[in-house]
Amino acid sequence: MLARKILLGTLGIGIFLLIWHLATLGNSRTDVPGPWLAFNGLIELAGQGVLWRYVIASVFRVAWGFFLAAIVGIPLGLAIGWSLWIRELLNPLVQALRPISPIAWLPIAVLVFGGVQWWEPSDLAAIFLIFLASLFPIVTAATSSVGAIDEKYLRAAENFGVRGLPLLRLVILPAALPQILTGLRLAMGIAWVVVVAAEMLGVQSGLGFQINDSRNNLRYDFVVAAMLVISVIGMLLDAAMSRIERTSLARTGMARR
Repeated sequence: MLARKILLGTLGIGIFLLIWHLATLGNSRTDVPGPWLAFNGLIELAGQGVLWRYVIASVFRVAWGFFLAAIVGIPLGLAIGWSLWIRELLNPLVQALRPISPIAWLPIAVLVFGGVQWWEPSDLAAIFLIFLASLFPIVTAATSSVGAIDEKYLRAAENFGVRGLPLLRLVILPAALPQILTGLRLAMGIAWVVVVAAEMLGVQSGLGFQINDSRNNLRYDFVVAAMLVISVIGMLLDAAMSRIERTSLARTGMARR
């Protein structure tokens, strides 16, 4: 089964590369480049040393934005799902803000945070956008997870005198964990997509900046090379979140087969 999976995956990638090669045959690096030109561009970027610095900058921003969204979003979502008055107070606001694209906040983020020096100017603007992009999937997943808990478990716990924080720790959190972890994994994917767009304006580093700068200099081989790096890192981040999800569920006896 594993060999078949690897073989079919390799075949799919090979077919894509062949179509890409044929569609861009004869193009130069100022046009849409073929696979070989993109690979050479990747080697050149790596040799210049800027690629690694930009990768670190993008991962740094995603890590901070995602971490802040998790520590805010999980408790907020659990509170909205559990308490009727908190749900009536905050859920309309969450639903009103959730449809707004995080990129739409970009001018405001640059205006508010653009002049703040942290590691680099406008780091906080990008982190703010990643925070917003990650927050709402996490809040929604946590809220829905509480609503999906079977009432019989809550009633059984209350019959044994389990209430308040012990109820949250012993019943609600374990029952909500699978859906919360799925929300975190989804939020990580969205965060990695948003950081590229956020870095195209107002920052001087990161993979999004590399794409924008390369486009302005008509180095489309660098553009596609950066896209390839984004793809690989995105796959690694998703694999890491999937591993965390499986490990956490296994520890609670809820591992998926």
